Amino acid sequence: MSSRRLRNRLAVLAAAALVAPLALFVSPAAAEETDAADLTVTYVESARWNTGYTGEITVHNASGTDLTDWTLEFDLPEGSRIHELWNAALEGSAEDGYTVTPPRWGAVVPAGGTYEFGFNGVHTDGNSHLLDCTVNGSPCAGEPDEGPQHGDLSVAYFTQWGVQERDYHVRDLVDSGSAEKLTHINYAFGNVGSDGECFMTNEPDQGDARADYGRAVPASESVDGAADGPDQPLRGNFNQLRKLKERYPNLAVSVSLGGWNWSEHFSDAALTPESRERMVSSCIDLYLRGDLPVIDGAGGEGVAYGVFDGIDLDWEWPATSGNPHNVVRPEDRENFTALVREFREQLDELGEETGRHFELSSFMPAGPWRIDTGYELDEIMPDLDFITVQGYDYHGTWEDSTNHQSNLVADPRDPGAVISTETTVQAYLDRGVDPRKIVLGVPFYGQGWTGVEPGPEDDGLFQPATGPASGTYADGTEEYRNLKELTGFDLYRDDDLGTAWLYDGETFWTYDDETAMTQKTDWVTGNGLGGVMIWSIDGDDANGSLMNAIDAALGG
Repeated sequence: MSSRRLRNRLAVLAAAALVAPLALFVSPAAAEETDAADLTVTYVESARWNTGYTGEITVHNASGTDLTDWTLEFDLPEGSRIHELWNAALEGSAEDGYTVTPPRWGAVVPAGGTYEFGFNGVHTDGNSHLLDCTVNGSPCAGEPDEGPQHGDLSVAYFTQWGVQERDYHVRDLVDSGSAEKLTHINYAFGNVGSDGECFMTNEPDQGDARADYGRAVPASESVDGAADGPDQPLRGNFNQLRKLKERYPNLAVSVSLGGWNWSEHFSDAALTPESRERMVSSCIDLYLRGDLPVIDGAGGEGVAYGVFDGIDLDWEWPATSGNPHNVVRPEDRENFTALVREFREQLDELGEETGRHFELSSFMPAGPWRIDTGYELDEIMPDLDFITVQGYDYHGTWEDSTNHQSNLVADPRDPGAVISTETTVQAYLDRGVDPRKIVLGVPFYGQGWTGVEPGPEDDGLFQPATGPASGTYADGTEEYRNLKELTGFDLYRDDDLGTAWLYDGETFWTYDDETAMTQKTDWVTGNGLGGVMIWSIDGDDANGSLMNAIDAALGG
């Protein structure tokens, strides 16, 4: 990456004798009234061949005043340079950075309109996007949003499969207003193979490299309104996350490794010093150094550098049962400690090399028995920036009776063994975990049963069921955005428990609405915890209603 040299940031004033007739309709005084904050720039690589490519740049003027004088400055990634440019004037170099101004015949950016120009460039298989881009001294992506100012963590899981299966895109984080309320995004998930290394593939049920960085995102789904070029090496969700971070520079993005389906090989990968070193090195190379394998024309060495800021470990679960295909060993507990240490050491080495801090977090279970069997908390917590603790799935349709899935405290009506957020968090506190390092997980979905009798309270709670309720994507679960649209149901809640449920005399859904989400977040702040984690952000509605409730309760 070339370093920016000191440049003259004064706008170039076009000489009246050289202004084309189109530009004569605008007086200099009117042009000066255009605020730089109203200007943005989008870029797309429209073609690529051998060592060359074509880039197209569009200057957007959102103001009510035509603009004749503008200056665009940017760098290109290492290995890329401009060969020729048309419909604008170019100065500079790949080493010193580029400055683009209107051509000698003038170039009006009309009020509410755009001006486009392009160039041919040279590449070395890497990215060609604009770096450190400014237009009239302001960031090309618009004035950056600094994110939440309340000091707590707000962490959302963004699912790899949500784009295709749920029509939820990175851009929806912006359109819903949720992006500005988040401190972290955990991208779910990265897979670890039978060889103990992180990998990419398009093999079904093993990976989706196309969604990650192969799919050419159209302009209508893009964070900045510019489509992915069909041949550029970084496309898909990764490129959209990169664009999102340009707009929200304080937003940290981590890749979450494992999850319920992809924890199968963690025990093998963590088994020996050699296997741990190999796993960690492969994950860092793939995600943090950004060395993506070339699949269907996308990928390459270093093309995803800067997309991710850390690693989130989601091994479900060390030394205890998870997915039936998992390898489980009693020594997973000690090996997880060693794996965390290996990650921390290699992340710190990369940090010294790059001048950055790379975060390390871990998703942790509810239930003291899983904690004691799988984790040496006193050993791992110094190496983790924070942990996210499961605050949901306390009950669900693997059971044959209705219950709360995310109650804060014990329900005195519960006839069975009680699990709650209070008992879960207290288990971590009792084992010496700093409360500020605990981020409570909350659900943006519900668990549902059908064939449910009313019971003595006529509300369906704690009653036998005949099976899981029908859901949009899977029986037994439903997203909040769909649950809120159900008709014919009565809403019940318990304010002490921070719970809500829906019941229509036959079907029962336990879920969190805006009120329950506020109650949970108030509980988090009242108990001095570090913040709130969401599984998963695609369950919210188009207005980001649940995210708004969390942010307001955190003091946003």
